[in-house]
Amino acid sequence: MAVDLGIDLGTTKIIIYRPGKGIVLEEPSVVAYNTRTSEVVAVGHEALRMMGRAPAYIQIECPVREGVISNHEFTEFLIKEFVRKVSGSFLSRPRIAICIPSAITRVEARAVVEAAVSAGARKVYLIDEPIAAAIGAGLDVTKPVGRMMVDLGGGTTDIAVISMGGIIVSTSLKVAGNSFDEAIVKYIETTYKLAIGTTVGEQLKKEIGSVFRPETDFKATIRGRNLVSGIPEEITVSQTEICDVLRPLADEIVAGVKQVLSRTPPELSGDVLSEGILMTGGTALLRGLDGLIEDATGIRTSVARDPVSCVGIGTGKCFSLIGELKEGFELASGRN
Repeated sequence: MAVDLGIDLGTTKIIIYRPGKGIVLEEPSVVAYNTRTSEVVAVGHEALRMMGRAPAYIQIECPVREGVISNHEFTEFLIKEFVRKVSGSFLSRPRIAICIPSAITRVEARAVVEAAVSAGARKVYLIDEPIAAAIGAGLDVTKPVGRMMVDLGGGTTDIAVISMGGIIVSTSLKVAGNSFDEAIVKYIETTYKLAIGTTVGEQLKKEIGSVFRPETDFKATIRGRNLVSGIPEEITVSQTEICDVLRPLADEIVAGVKQVLSRTPPELSGDVLSEGILMTGGTALLRGLDGLIEDATGIRTSVARDPVSCVGIGTGKCFSLIGELKEGFELASGRN
């Protein structure tokens, strides 16, 4: 029996969707590597649990950075392990669709394809993230109607206007979820002389992070290591000051949205105005980002029902639309 798998190869996590089964795997895009034996000792959740706790010779690597494969060998290992995990009982090699940032280069795309082929794929398809996100959000992407998608992942933000199964105009930004986390970490270190990890930065972002109309009395307490005394310390920060840290990055995303709007054909601009802007990806949940975009553009902006899983779901569902999708979905490598 032929099997299809859709893979959202994200900077922070990998989601695998199987048509008819739904999401069958969701794991961090992390590898634990033993530098003494040159072996991968763990991947996904198991590897993430080792971060900051393992001996020095165990390195924790994130092989996908800003939506691009930075370590081909580790990425191949990740895909192999996870495909094996969900397809152990398959009688035939699966067709695999993998979503990619819309601005990815041919060299970067080839690295993705080679990793999937090495993982045992019979055929490999590439689908642009905005197309996958729209499909996963339940939109009919084959209609001659312009829709604007803003997909905010961990490493990249993809902004596109799509119509009739293809991308009309798009841009891909390196500003995304990880950028916000790192900005918080840097701010806490500089202002409070307190060292915290990106995990704490992400938690703070989720707890009180905002980029539009923050509340002064909304606060959170965090713990870290004082850089001067070396002693553990606890501090309280407000949503207002975190907003000041995150707002410049959010403004870059708004600028990207405006740039895509300025290059959108007039016929489709009217569609976008009436249909609105749809946000997907985990960073779409950042407080106030939808309101900031709407305030800056005057266009109704909303967050998809399940923004975190949209790309993974859409990547898996794209097989049913092979005959209708345009340049946003292509067969990159095949074996009969």
